[in-house]
Amino acid sequence: MSIKDQDIAYEAYTNSIHSWGRSGLIIALTMLLAAPFIFSLITGASIQWDGFIKASAAVLIIYVPSCIVEYLIYVPLLGPGASYLAFITGNITNLKLPCAFNARETAKTEVGSRENEIVSTLSVAASSLVTMLVIFIGVLLLIPLTPVLSNPVLKPAFDNVIPALFGALAWQYFRKSWRLTLIPLAFMTILCIAVPSMVNSTSFLIIACGAIAIGFGYVFYRRGWIKEANR
Repeated sequence: MSIKDQDIAYEAYTNSIHSWGRSGLIIALTMLLAAPFIFSLITGASIQWDGFIKASAAVLIIYVPSCIVEYLIYVPLLGPGASYLAFITGNITNLKLPCAFNARETAKTEVGSRENEIVSTLSVAASSLVTMLVIFIGVLLLIPLTPVLSNPVLKPAFDNVIPALFGALAWQYFRKSWRLTLIPLAFMTILCIAVPSMVNSTSFLIIACGAIAIGFGYVFYRRGWIKEANR
């Protein structure tokens, strides 16, 4: 296949991804927004609009900036196909993103490349299917497994699953450039120790951390330190 034919095929693939992805997002948003109104119609309960508006405003103030930040960060890393799947199915940070990163490392693809977008889409799709299967099995076995899951001996292990996952994942990237990693990591660590409540505001901290990394990355690149660290 010639390069021109490859470009045409990839453009058709991308257009279909956007078409299906937008349709899926519209359906998902419609179902989410319609749920309380459907429950109201079924149960006959009236909606208190004052409380509804106040509660919605409180949620939107927090999640609208978070959604903008996540969109700007995740889409360049995952590509359109994986992003649509990830935003619809959820669990991006603790499931979809690590899965896509691991698949990219295994396939040796570069961020922003066509290969990376396809690999990310396949990995996120596989993660979504496996997640639904695990949830289905978990619901069936919830009662039999309750004594095991609530065992105080195993509780510390369950509490540290996500930190262990991200620690192992982050190590693959931290070791590639210690100079670039050290400053943002130290900033986030000191800030969260000094102000523990900031741990729950990671979406906002990502902006500051990203700005610091980009700024020092530019300085290190100009001085040639990043090239030396990556050799």
